[in-house]
Amino acid sequence: MKKLILTLIAALGIAAGAQAAEGGIAWDKAPNKTNDLAALQNGAKLFVNYCLNCHSAAFMRYNRLQDIGISEQQIKDNLLFTTEKVGETMKANLDPVQAKAWFGGIPPDLTLVARSRAGHGGTGADYLYTYLRTFYRDDTKATGWNNLAFPSVGMPHVLWELQGDRRPVFDKVESHGHATEVFKGWEQVSPGTMTPLQFDQAMGDLVAYMQWMAEPAQNTRIRVGVWVMLFLVMALVFVWRLNASYWKDVK
Repeated sequence: MKKLILTLIAALGIAAGAQAAEGGIAWDKAPNKTNDLAALQNGAKLFVNYCLNCHSAAFMRYNRLQDIGISEQQIKDNLLFTTEKVGETMKANLDPVQAKAWFGGIPPDLTLVARSRAGHGGTGADYLYTYLRTFYRDDTKATGWNNLAFPSVGMPHVLWELQGDRRPVFDKVESHGHATEVFKGWEQVSPGTMTPLQFDQAMGDLVAYMQWMAEPAQNTRIRVGVWVMLFLVMALVFVWRLNASYWKDVK
């Protein structure tokens, strides 16, 4: 019993430490667009153009994009930029040695990131939606960028031309006798090629695609699950009445 209690205490301590290590601000709720084919197609285009340069999605094949309405010819014409074939997996051409020198580590594979990044702050989609929209200039960092959802991130803001240059605004608040900074909002330093609303919509599309990529069969699984539950409820009624019929003469 003593060992069990100590194990539980240690587990709680590790969990608390992991939550504290996440840091950053509260996560925004990601829009649900996994059933929107237009959003998924736009998200796939953004992923290939902006993410696939450094990050791989080694468990996803290009030809699987046909499931979201992109034809094989469209994949060849618009999403294959090197010598990949439609049946190959989405692998970045970035050299791991150079990546470690530039960013301090090898960029992680993103196939399952929309599922693996879930935490106490929300779903993995919520984290990604917040992360992609909270970059800001920070000259003290090697890349020149920082992120409110992932402080001291090693990744530069590859989407900054779309979003523009922004500066976070903080309020100073007294807490337990100490002055702390609380995030208040954003100040636009220079505009991007998209308005803030357009950029948020684009990031919603990108996150939706990454959700779909993490589990392409999710929507089918949910639809089938609903019908299975309805069938079981109906079957329960028949089984209940049949059971009553079998036992009606038993005293």
